Amino acid sequence: MIKKLAKCIGEYKKETILTPIFVGIECAFDVIIPFLMAFLIDNGINKKDSKAIIAIGILLIICSFIAIYTGVKSGKYAAKATAGFAKNVRKKIYYNVQDFSFSNIDKFSTSSIVTRHTTDINNIQMAFQMIIRMAVRAPLIIIFSLIMAAVINVKLAIIFLVAVPLLGLGLYLIATKAHPIFEKAISIYDRLNNTVEENVRGVRVVKSFVTEDKEIEKFYKTSNQIYKEFSRAEKIVALNSPLMQFTVATIIVLISWFGGKQIVMNNLTTGEFTSFISYAMQILMSLMMLSMVLVTIMISRASGERIVELMDEKSNLTNKENPIKEVKDGSIKFENVNFSYVNDENKLCLKDINLNIKSGETIGIIGGTGSSKSTLVQLIPRLYDVTTGSIKIGGIDVRDYDIKTLRSNVAMVLQKNELFSGTIKENLSWGKEDLTDEEMKNACKLAQAHEFIEAFPDGYDTYIEQGGSNVSGGQKQRICIARAILKNPKILILDDSTSAVDTKTESLIRKAFKENIPDTTKIIIAQRISSVQDSDKIIVMDNGMINGIGTHEELLKNNDIYREVYESQVKGDAEG
Repeated sequence: MIKKLAKCIGEYKKETILTPIFVGIECAFDVIIPFLMAFLIDNGINKKDSKAIIAIGILLIICSFIAIYTGVKSGKYAAKATAGFAKNVRKKIYYNVQDFSFSNIDKFSTSSIVTRHTTDINNIQMAFQMIIRMAVRAPLIIIFSLIMAAVINVKLAIIFLVAVPLLGLGLYLIATKAHPIFEKAISIYDRLNNTVEENVRGVRVVKSFVTEDKEIEKFYKTSNQIYKEFSRAEKIVALNSPLMQFTVATIIVLISWFGGKQIVMNNLTTGEFTSFISYAMQILMSLMMLSMVLVTIMISRASGERIVELMDEKSNLTNKENPIKEVKDGSIKFENVNFSYVNDENKLCLKDINLNIKSGETIGIIGGTGSSKSTLVQLIPRLYDVTTGSIKIGGIDVRDYDIKTLRSNVAMVLQKNELFSGTIKENLSWGKEDLTDEEMKNACKLAQAHEFIEAFPDGYDTYIEQGGSNVSGGQKQRICIARAILKNPKILILDDSTSAVDTKTESLIRKAFKENIPDTTKIIIAQRISSVQDSDKIIVMDNGMINGIGTHEELLKNNDIYREVYESQVKGDAEG
């Protein structure tokens, strides 16, 4: 884990190295100052030597200035190094997530990925800063102070040599007990973020069903669970304080006792005793600092493991060597295709799919909820790989294509397509980066979106809020369709993406497709028979299998499921 995270230091190696160097210089002068103070007391103040007082005083000022300067520099370099480190970690895991297949994303919840990008990275950033500053400063102060204490009086220094290891053992035991609890608490953050995300996205549903109290209760339970776990961990970590206080009090008492005897016996001067107390406080403060570092590392260790887990996750959809980078046409062929989300042939979502679609054909797909209509089309741009069998586009297995090339030639408008924060024009440019106004308007006219966009005060520069919350469902779908058309794809897939559009507008969209993009293969998944009845072929899906293929008229004669759906919809329309 540490090696993988250390690679993210990247271009901030200079700052990362300079920080502990300046910290080391700062520590050296911090430790010299008490020694000079002892010299000032014994050889200046006690002897009433004004020249010595002035000379040592000037030396003290210079040492103090150097300590302050190096402290400021170490803080500056540490800030740059830690911010850069966090930036690189965030970039690395974000870029890795972009390469994930749908099955990789299914493995991690959205809320978990968000938590790892935010809370977990903040934790390791704080730990990294402490490691290159406090974790360097504290041991150096302890070592330097022990050396100086030994130089002054070896017998008194033995007190530190006994106390420090005992205190270190106590801190280690506290850390090993608290870490598993911190690890558990951080994982609960995923559930909390998921609850918040669902409620923010679905706030209209929550309010329409008046379930605020229920959602508040759900949030409270998860939040309370985090509170309980952190409280358990903090109770263990809180033992740091009494352990530290007991050690400090014991050392001060022992130094005072034995130091007093040494002064009486003229084996220790007043100045030396004063500096010894200063070294004792420096050592003890450094030990307290180390305990803080230890707690931070305990918390960040769990975060680091979660981040590395996301870094190590590799997409299970990769290019072959020398992939094909040109799609000849939009013909599609399914050959004995079986598919399972868990890659288990005993848990198939699609079974024995054999299908031949000519380039430029319009294909309708209809079927009940859970019949795997969406799963079928998601295999075409290789969002998932088939479990067995093969899918060919333009006569070539989709696994032989360069993934970027394949997906550039297959445009999908999903059931839950997203609009992103930005203007309508910026959203449409996802379909084509070098988008001209004419191309944009033509695509929107095909999708029957141009008229309502022009009606907005800012037209195509209208700002879309996150998730498209400031446009209606039908308007959102039509903008998404226009965005897909702008890719100029060889295959266009509409996955129930006109469900929020009225039948008249939907009919105009289908007519525009037929007249303006005749060479594009069009696959339309729908619940309404009217949406697919003029297709070249209609596929009826049932329980992950193809129940029937044919034209509208053929299926009315030969397919019970299709006929039943048609009659129920016709009857419903008549009654309406």
